[in-house]
Amino acid sequence: MAGAGGEDKTKVERLGYLGLGMMGLPMSQRLLEAGYDVMVWNRSTGKATALVEAGAKLAGVPRDVAESADIIFMCLTDAAAVEEVVFGSDGLATVAGAGKLVVDFSSIHPDAARAIAARLRLANGMGWIDAPVSGGTVGAEQGTLAVMAGGDAADVERARPYVLAMARRLTHMGPSGAGQMTKLCNQVIVGCAMAVLAEATRLATNAGIDATRLPEALAGGFADSIPLQLFVPRMAQGIHSPPLGHIATMLKDLDTVIDVARNTSSPVPMAGLAAQLFRLAKSARGADADALEIYKLSAAQNR
Repeated sequence: MAGAGGEDKTKVERLGYLGLGMMGLPMSQRLLEAGYDVMVWNRSTGKATALVEAGAKLAGVPRDVAESADIIFMCLTDAAAVEEVVFGSDGLATVAGAGKLVVDFSSIHPDAARAIAARLRLANGMGWIDAPVSGGTVGAEQGTLAVMAGGDAADVERARPYVLAMARRLTHMGPSGAGQMTKLCNQVIVGCAMAVLAEATRLATNAGIDATRLPEALAGGFADSIPLQLFVPRMAQGIHSPPLGHIATMLKDLDTVIDVARNTSSPVPMAGLAAQLFRLAKSARGADADALEIYKLSAAQNR
């Protein structure tokens, strides 16, 4: 069978994907488009309909995926969801796991990633890579995600061709937990950027400047960035559907940053302020609102 790009492989492994949310659905779709055999599972089966129509096999419980697949990808909401899928009554830990590998795209605490990896290896010998992603739903749809991985180098190389069917870049950052730690650094930058860009966009709007032209005006200068080009037009025009990411997700990650910073004596004043702004946004706009609605916090009451 040919894999991504049509090249012949001496061994093309059977794949599974658990969690078909905003990221998991387009990522698993790209695996199917690359010609791989994929078994999928989601708590609400309706989300799998389009994938099944495209050729995916549907599993009833996570255990079914673990029994069928050699490499199991997953992208879940938080550490509690990961724990349930791995160690629940029908979880990954209930099957013979020697030779199998889990690649977890979820964003969870580095300590949780290390603990889950060690516990699963002890339970059934299954390998684990923590591999959170950056690039949002647009990156998932276009295959331009950046993936930062923690785990055994040989496991990362084993997973690389399949990950690169879903992403532009896969960087091995070190042992277990290193991928999650790198994602936290990413979220410091992205979370603070959202807050700062919301401030700049509001300043332009209140001063009578067309904020939608800021990306054009600042392109190529020191203020230029992917967040500037992507976020500011959406803020200024009120484009929040589909969301690029949920407020609750960004707040979860920034709160994890603060916890790790406390344990490592690392000052994170900017990330701490961004977390408080997202906490306000969660209260004002709702947990599932687009993270870019942080811009609406500064709107006058009559707007």
